[in-house]
Amino acid sequence: MQNDDFLKRAVDLARTARSAGDPPFGSLLVAADGTVLVEERNTVLTDDDITAHPELKLARWAARSLDAATAATTTMYTSCEPCGMCEGAIVRSGLGRVVFALSTAQLSELKPGPGFAGFRSEGPGLAEEARAVVEGYYT
Repeated sequence: MQNDDFLKRAVDLARTARSAGDPPFGSLLVAADGTVLVEERNTVLTDDDITAHPELKLARWAARSLDAATAATTTMYTSCEPCGMCEGAIVRSGLGRVVFALSTAQLSELKPGPGFAGFRSEGPGLAEEARAVVEGYYT
């Protein structure tokens, strides 16, 4: 299979998600040899879980199921460019590559309104106290 075949499968998974009443997003994780390891679709509404994005589900699966060297050789094919939440999970799971069909900018053109409201971020507050808890953990 080539990139386009895997992307077509991701779009098929997105179509399945939409048919089930969920947002239309789908993804699959492919090993270096072209074997499809796992497929997921968006189930945000049917699972009543705002984190049930297919990319996040695949990243969780990879973190539990693959060693770091194997994860680094995988490619995630996804119907749409991963959101910030999913991107963070992909980075932390150590996946090697992401190939997407529709960019975030292209998706934004299809959505009405400005999207999600932002939030205020304040800090640092108790930096020394928090530092004492974290210090030495990563060494």
